[in-house]
Amino acid sequence: MSDATEANGTAGAAGAGGSGAADGGEDGRHVRVVLVDDHRMFRTGVQAEIGQTAETGVEVVGEAADVDQAVSVITATRPEVVLLDVHLPGGGGVEVLRRCAPLTAAAEQPVRFLALSVSDAAEDVIGVIRGGARGYVTKTITGADLVDSIFRVQEGDAVFSPRLAGFVLDAFASTDAPPVDEDLDRLTQREREVLRLIARGYAYKEIAKQLFISVKTVESHVSAVLRKLQLSNRHELTRWATARRLV
Repeated sequence: MSDATEANGTAGAAGAGGSGAADGGEDGRHVRVVLVDDHRMFRTGVQAEIGQTAETGVEVVGEAADVDQAVSVITATRPEVVLLDVHLPGGGGVEVLRRCAPLTAAAEQPVRFLALSVSDAAEDVIGVIRGGARGYVTKTITGADLVDSIFRVQEGDAVFSPRLAGFVLDAFASTDAPPVDEDLDRLTQREREVLRLIARGYAYKEIAKQLFISVKTVESHVSAVLRKLQLSNRHELTRWATARRLV
């Protein structure tokens, strides 16, 4: 079964069930959640870890593997919390947040977003928080802590893995917060990821293997990055990334 079919099928079932489908967890709490991640095996693992509604109170009502699927499933199911990966085909988690902004800002039953990513890069954290996410945790989190984070976000709290909270404080709590880097903002999330790996000295084949994409796709991303940043080669790109502490 493809990711697209799986995502749409889950959404349809959830939509038919409405908002009162499952019983709450052992303490009576209940939250409806959508999982957005482009790795199906990871979504399956999260579902197995937290989706036992009778015990955890978490009801997974939909899944999506890219930006378009995410927007469709979130709009159809209106979950209370979305677990959102930062790097997604179609523009990344920031694009999902932008397109779902009306749901996030709704006066009644707002959809709240919790970023769940392997990345702990400052620009990724700050980008999705600026986009409207209520928190950011890394994929090293335990199942129990993830369930707790989901309920805290549902209640309106801001939740961060301990080390990541400092990024947000640095960016938002001070009047001296750094300005938005317009050059960096020209890049998509995937282009930023390729940029960072290139700057760290990875070969194209190594990047392709790590990101589960083809070498040709890596080459296309590098060409796009060089064009957007008006750089000539990977050595200039490395210097550019190092100057911005992206490495």
